[in-house]
Amino acid sequence: MPSPTPRAFPATRLRRNRASSFSRRLVRENQLTPDNLIYPVFVLEGENKKESVTSMPGVERMMLDRVGDEVARATSIVRYAPHTAFSSHSHSGGEEFLVLDGVFSDEHQHYPAGSYVRNPIGTSHTPRIGKEGVTILVKLHQFSQDDTEQKVIDTRTQPWRQGLVEGLTVMPLHDFEGEHVALVKWAPNTQFQPHQHWGGEEIFVLEGTFYDEHGSYPKGTWLRSPHLSQHTPFTKADGALIYVKVGHL
Repeated sequence: MPSPTPRAFPATRLRRNRASSFSRRLVRENQLTPDNLIYPVFVLEGENKKESVTSMPGVERMMLDRVGDEVARATSIVRYAPHTAFSSHSHSGGEEFLVLDGVFSDEHQHYPAGSYVRNPIGTSHTPRIGKEGVTILVKLHQFSQDDTEQKVIDTRTQPWRQGLVEGLTVMPLHDFEGEHVALVKWAPNTQFQPHQHWGGEEIFVLEGTFYDEHGSYPKGTWLRSPHLSQHTPFTKADGALIYVKVGHL
């Protein structure tokens, strides 16, 4: 009896290493789970535009900065209407937010205006918004893998430290490998020395008006200054309170 003629690929596909679930898991090159498919990042082209998120009724988002495509390093202002419910989600790149007004809540606790929250990579929660609604400044996918400290700081009760010049006080919020986050309070008519931003700088003006030689920045202004940029900041009669993050760009 003649032996069968061997058939070459692709007519013959040797799949013995995929015969069982165990061996398929052992040799697979990629893994895809629902956690990779469900993540609340939404992008709107243009500047200073608010967008209603259709998949989350009652949520509006203003994108400030975005780097990346499907999974983006993003900074935005998000407004949740009163009694908004949000599905449970995990933070695959970490989450950092500052409550600007109202009260943010999840299954862990309530976070009133002035709360600074860091949720490292791998954490998860289920936001629930109460009758006040809430607005937050939120940064996604901006954590180092080694930055694992989860924290909640009520900035209304934390002490202030003397800054580098008279009229300047500082509330440190987070420090990790050259990245520094703080609130900085500027008394009226405070002048700071010219300086350069090693690792860049981001500022969000919370109160008053912040100034430098390039312009004036009232409450609600977001500024992003790249690595090695420089300026000479100051305030006038109304002073300023700013959120500032340096060393991360």
